Amino acid sequence: MSEPRKTVIITGASRGIGHATALLFMERGWNIITCSREDVPEECKRDPAWTTHIPTDLSKTESIENFIAKATEALDGQPLHALVNNAGLSPKTPFKERLGCLNGDIDAWREVFEINFFAALRLSRGFASALHKGHGAIVNITSIAGHAIHPFAGSAYSISKAALSALTREMANEFAALDVRVNAVAPGEIETSMIQPEYEALIPRIPLERMGAPRDVATTVYYLCSDDSNYVTGTEIWVTGGQHMF
Repeated sequence: MSEPRKTVIITGASRGIGHATALLFMERGWNIITCSREDVPEECKRDPAWTTHIPTDLSKTESIENFIAKATEALDGQPLHALVNNAGLSPKTPFKERLGCLNGDIDAWREVFEINFFAALRLSRGFASALHKGHGAIVNITSIAGHAIHPFAGSAYSISKAALSALTREMANEFAALDVRVNAVAPGEIETSMIQPEYEALIPRIPLERMGAPRDVATTVYYLCSDDSNYVTGTEIWVTGGQHMF
C-alpha cells in the first residue's frame, strides 16, 4: 500500500517564490494548502492536489485567525507535514527610493513587521499541534538583506528579515519538544516581481554570475521539509549564488 500524501501550507503562494514552491511540492506528490492576498492562477485551481486556497491578509490578526481556522478545517484532523512562511512585503517610495531609518511612514514599518515577522510566529503557533502530529517542519523565508546592508532593500524589510532569522533559531529550540524542525532559507537576488531593472548592477557581485530563479529557492525549501533533512534544525541556508560571501 502506498503511503498517504503529505500536506504542506505555503503563504504568499500566488506568485514568485511561493508559487514556484507550491508547484514543486505538487510535482512531488504533496497536497497543498495556500494563502495570499490574491487568488491563485486558474491552471493551478484545476489541479486536485492544490487542495485549498484561502485569500488572506497576513497584516491583520483576524484574517490570520480565519486562515488558521479554515486550513485546520481542511486538514480534517489529519497531520500537517510542513509550513512554509514565505509571504513578504518590501515597500518602496513612489520614486523607488530606498526606505531607510530616516524616511518613510512608521506605520509602513509596522505593516512590514506584521507580514514578514509576526505572521510567521502566529501561523507557527496556530499550526503547532497539526505539525506535531505530522512530525513536521517549518521553513521561514528570510533574505540576504537580513545579514548586511543592501543597496535597494529598505531598512524595515531588512530588519524584519533579521528578526525572522533570530525567530527561526528560537523556534527551532522550542519546537524541538514537539518533534518539529524549524529552519530558514535566505535567498539573494531572485528573479521575481520584487526585482527591478537596477538590480542588474548586482550581478557582478554574484560568483555564479546570474540571478537565481524561484525554483532554486523552492528546491531548497523542499529539502528542508523532506525526510532527507530529518536531523537538520535551527539552520539558515543561503540561496544566493555565493553573493553572501562578500
